[in-house]
Amino acid sequence: MSDVLSQNEIDNLLSALSKGEVDVQEMQNKNEKTVKNYNFMRPAKFSKEHLRTLELIFEHYGRLLSTNLPVYLRKNIQVNVASSETVTFSEFANALSNPVILGIINFQPLSGNIVVELTASVGYALLDRMLGGQGNSLDKPRDFSEIELGILDKILSICTQLLREPWKNVVDIVPVLERIETNTQFAQIIAPNEMIAIVTLNVKFGEVEGFMNICLPYMTLESIVDNLNTKFWFTNMVPMNDEDQSIYMESMLKRVDVPVKVLLGKSKIAVSDFLGLQLGDVIRLDTDVDSDLDVYVGNIKKFTAVPGTDKDKYAVRVTSVYREEE
Repeated sequence: MSDVLSQNEIDNLLSALSKGEVDVQEMQNKNEKTVKNYNFMRPAKFSKEHLRTLELIFEHYGRLLSTNLPVYLRKNIQVNVASSETVTFSEFANALSNPVILGIINFQPLSGNIVVELTASVGYALLDRMLGGQGNSLDKPRDFSEIELGILDKILSICTQLLREPWKNVVDIVPVLERIETNTQFAQIIAPNEMIAIVTLNVKFGEVEGFMNICLPYMTLESIVDNLNTKFWFTNMVPMNDEDQSIYMESMLKRVDVPVKVLLGKSKIAVSDFLGLQLGDVIRLDTDVDSDLDVYVGNIKKFTAVPGTDKDKYAVRVTSVYREEE
């Protein structure tokens, strides 16, 4: 449309102004442009849509942690998204406590790393559980030993591999845990003034509750940041039919470790005889040498077997299978 008014349009506008049908002040306000302040020290590289998509990704990730970690810990753990925000890396590093558990993860094929921070109280509880305890935390924080760092490395490696599935709707990644740091000075993966997105997960493990912070630098996600929107995320979701779901569940179940034990036999003796047992004493069992032994998977009697050896190790050979109807 042309910006030049015709004489007829000018006459109509003057007539409307004289009759009060058009407000001059209102017309001036419409021409004013709203100006927003922009902080060049904190550029807004992540939008609200980006953060919302990241929350969806890590909600899925939290469900995977809640399902898979109890297999190793033999105790329930609850993980859910608490919040998400954008800050500079220096603000994130300055807020960390000491000691701290920082997992540096190579986010292949994307360039750069991400950081997973685990609250020390949760870390102590996981260590206590892995070493045979009830999963209690320490009252007074202390530095982690080399053995404890080795156990934490195993736990964080499991958490790292679980990142693949939630991200596959955006990009196929092959994350690798490079190292664990307990000092923030050795975890400077980017410049202090670089912007990062932080997704905070609330972790509840028994009576212990803490946080897991996922630090995602913009430099790492820059190549796929346009894909971080809910429309793209839901579009790439492939619905799984019943057959594929069954195959997936079967593959997951095959990875679960279950204890297998063989009952050699039973015997009843007096407490006084038990207290007086010495090296070399013989306890008579209620089974014969040639009798089949019961094999338990978990607490369920599943097989019968005969004892023997395989090279230099004790072994059994399965002779029959107990069916469910039996």
